[in-house]
Amino acid sequence: MKNIVIFSFKRLFVIFGLLVLASCASPKIEDYANEKPLLNLSEYFNGTVKGYGIFTDRSGQVVKRFTVDIVSTWQMRDGIKTGVLDESFVYSDGTTQKRIWTLKEIRPNYFEGSATDVVGIALGQAKGNALHWNYTLSLPVDGREIEVKMNDWMYLITPRVMLNRTQMTKFGFYLGEVTLSFEKI
Repeated sequence: MKNIVIFSFKRLFVIFGLLVLASCASPKIEDYANEKPLLNLSEYFNGTVKGYGIFTDRSGQVVKRFTVDIVSTWQMRDGIKTGVLDESFVYSDGTTQKRIWTLKEIRPNYFEGSATDVVGIALGQAKGNALHWNYTLSLPVDGREIEVKMNDWMYLITPRVMLNRTQMTKFGFYLGEVTLSFEKI
């Protein structure tokens, strides 16, 4: 019995240690504070942006390819800079999808976002050349909707090119990743 308790304690200690190491390895938005070019979200996503992307499953296999056209505008509403990003997706299998984001800069470089398939409010922060979003997305899968957590990072590479990497999880388990390149037209 004593050996079982010691084995269980050792196992818990190892699992806890791995969780601590994993949390330390996650990037933080502050890591990008001095990176250039500086990302101004309302400048980059103002007008037309074209995107090209893939979705990879947890094994790294590409399971979907897509393009997205984004038309966006910004204005002041009640003293808050507010943007509307109208996204039109076309997938390699011919299906289409529409998502219309409403973004609000609630204070300098801090954003809230909403869309019909976003559960609650997306929260984001920009520093340097990066933007980090966290939100829950309701996705259609096999005729039903599932909610997945989105850990979304965008990096401005040049004034016209941005890369986007979004990890998707459910109940803490990694499901896959969306990788996108954007080009400001």
